[in-house]
Amino acid sequence: MATTPAPPLAPPKPTWDPRRPQNPLPWLRPTIRIRLTLLYGGMFLIAGILLLSIIYLLAAQAITTGNQPLFKIVGGDNISVSSEKCPAVDADSALNIPLTDFNAAIAACIDQQRQAALDTLLSRSLLALLGLAVIAFAFGYAMAGRVLAPLGRITRTARAVAGSDLSRRIELDGPDDELKELADTFDDMLERLQRAFTAQQRFVGNASHELRTPLAINRTLLEVHLSDPNAPAELQQLGKTLLATNERSEQLVEGLLLLARSDNQIVERKPVDLAEVASQAIDQVRSEADAKKVEIRGERAPAVVQGNGVLLERIALNLVQNAVRYNVQGVGGWVEVTTELQHGQAVLVVTNTGPVVPAYEIDNLFEPFRRLRTERTGSDKGVGLGLSIVRSVARAHGGHIAAQPREGGGLVMRVTLPI
Repeated sequence: MATTPAPPLAPPKPTWDPRRPQNPLPWLRPTIRIRLTLLYGGMFLIAGILLLSIIYLLAAQAITTGNQPLFKIVGGDNISVSSEKCPAVDADSALNIPLTDFNAAIAACIDQQRQAALDTLLSRSLLALLGLAVIAFAFGYAMAGRVLAPLGRITRTARAVAGSDLSRRIELDGPDDELKELADTFDDMLERLQRAFTAQQRFVGNASHELRTPLAINRTLLEVHLSDPNAPAELQQLGKTLLATNERSEQLVEGLLLLARSDNQIVERKPVDLAEVASQAIDQVRSEADAKKVEIRGERAPAVVQGNGVLLERIALNLVQNAVRYNVQGVGGWVEVTTELQHGQAVLVVTNTGPVVPAYEIDNLFEPFRRLRTERTGSDKGVGLGLSIVRSVARAHGGHIAAQPREGGGLVMRVTLPI
């Protein structure tokens, strides 16, 4: 009789627990609240002890000075009274004044000496307090810098990450307090972001291949069929329509992929002259502008920035194309393209004539698939991603784009990039 095989053993459980170990005595955890309480309480106690000691020494000195005798008995057979601090009871005047006035003069001298001692004590106490305040502020500033040093490290790492360096980690060591917990949480977030961006880049690469290939095949097949001179006219017209639709789909895919890539910061930067980029964009749009009888003009001064030349050329090309396509019909339209350096920044300005654009419609122009008074891709002028790509590329280079309506119709597009 055959024996039934034993079921497979379950895999061993992991012995490592990624969770943070729990402190058996949580109230002994060196939190920032406890450390700051001990620090400030200790500083206040030390300052109070120092101030009390100084006041005690000053008071002792004042009492010693105040207890010095106001007068002394001098003479042999004829005893007399002498005083250097109280002229009213010296040897000459003491014999000529009544006893009541003599006692009053002595009391006045004692009060005067006591007031002088108190004034001296007050002035020296204020000086001691001022000195202790300076020392306390200096010591507090140094201790605050020491306590906030981890925050500075977190801030520097966050700035490095903002520059698209997702591989940076804080890795804060020290006591298990709130700052270390914040740093560890931030490191975990960076780890997830890095995985997410890596997955996004992988998806963009795969989508680029998977989407471009069938569209390229469709375009090739349509071009082959259209090259047949014996094809019926209806089939020729259908092929041209399908070819235009396929071309539009290719533009849409290219725009979406470029928009996805340009949302990230630029890691590898090279010197790029905006004047040269703008000139190349104008050369690519020149034939379309001549066909629409749109004049392209403007002076382009050298403006070198650090960035990606292909993406920066896309900024100029999209802006110039939009300026030519959304222009006035017939003779009289123009597009002005200028580049210059202003206040330590490179500026690209594209101004065009065209229909009047309401100010409240400006923000909608930068949204994907949004056009003036049209929501979707119902126009043959583009796929509705031009300005969205321009804004994403500008942000990726640390710059920004601003648009404002031009008086008389048209727009003024201003791209500002750091040099």
